[in-house]
Amino acid sequence: MITRLSAAGFTAAVPALGEVLADCTNGGASVGFLAPLGTAESTAWWAELAGDVAEGRVLVWAAWDGPRLVGTVQLRPARLPNAPHRAELAKLLVHRDARGRGLGRALLAEAERAARAAGITLLVLDTETGSPAERLYRSAGWTEAGTVPGYAADPGGTLKPTTFFYKNAVVTAG
Repeated sequence: MITRLSAAGFTAAVPALGEVLADCTNGGASVGFLAPLGTAESTAWWAELAGDVAEGRVLVWAAWDGPRLVGTVQLRPARLPNAPHRAELAKLLVHRDARGRGLGRALLAEAERAARAAGITLLVLDTETGSPAERLYRSAGWTEAGTVPGYAADPGGTLKPTTFFYKNAVVTAG
């Protein structure tokens, strides 16, 4: 099941979100952190987002396996006056032991649906070139905008290329 986290729900989920982030990073996902990543550090990173979540600057969804949070995705609407139509998709994460069940694709689809419902017509994201995430985005209809060599370090600290993607969304009524 996938749910959007309210401010209170987000706060309650921060320890589980920290566990998912640490697991993904320590498993090789290039999502902005270096390995080894401890749960104290990853939980603290999530906790720092509480104000942004409460103010609607960051929207967070969680994928659940019963009572256990096993995946997440963020939508970050642009805050500039000339960009209310745009948002960044970020931190699409699925715990390693929950992969292979379509949770990443389901989280992606839910964030895209919510963006359309909110009137957002352009989504952007970046991901490590050649990663499983890149294959997911391509198969979900995202368009490559370009690749920047040496853009970010992978969890082991090696600089890797990053591919930027966008997806135009048609806003549906209702």
